[in-house]
Amino acid sequence: MVSFQRPDGQAVQGYLAEPAQGSGAPAIVVIQEWWGLNNQIRGVADRLAAAGYQALVPDLYRGQSTVEAEEASHLMTALNFGDAASQDIRGAVQYLKTRAPKVGVTGFCMGGALTLLAMTQTPEADAGVVWYGCPPLEYIDASKLRAPLMGHWGTQDEFFKIDMVDALEAKLREAGVGFEFHRYLAHHAFANETAVGPGRIPATQYDSAWAQQAWDRSLRFFGRYLG
Repeated sequence: MVSFQRPDGQAVQGYLAEPAQGSGAPAIVVIQEWWGLNNQIRGVADRLAAAGYQALVPDLYRGQSTVEAEEASHLMTALNFGDAASQDIRGAVQYLKTRAPKVGVTGFCMGGALTLLAMTQTPEADAGVVWYGCPPLEYIDASKLRAPLMGHWGTQDEFFKIDMVDALEAKLREAGVGFEFHRYLAHHAFANETAVGPGRIPATQYDSAWAQQAWDRSLRFFGRYLG
């Protein structure tokens, strides 16, 4: 765990995974699902570190996490998305910019929605990858999305339905945003390896094949724009 400052000066904790080559490597801010900073999202950061990136997961819930959907919903509802995007996540990007030549942002589910919001409020970010998450479209100022953007969406996602993705694409095109979206015959959380078995939330389902393809695309994308 490391500490970094938000633009307003407040201190935030986060989990930092470092690659073998150390602090000169490009970096990525990883934004949690609604569960909090748990072992699964740490594993995402570790995966990125193994691929050669510094990866920082801001602790948006300030030490809290859960395995219960009802509590996760409560934690997410209590989170100030605007503050998290403009302060916690931007602060994480600014911190990594002191250690890395280029910094990307990626997030899953709730973190995907926050990725979109943060990309409109973080001019320091060099690229963003969204995984099956989107805020209400009226909260996205597409004119401020200037960095390259990739998105991964499940056509069977019951939480972020594909017609919402259609509307998001239309909004981005109208604003002249450079983006690359991919659709998969998959359910919500198809890249979360813990969304399996009887304990998973209904309407979520891990799919290893689609997850691998989305990861391959994401790493090529980050390689192109971050190095």
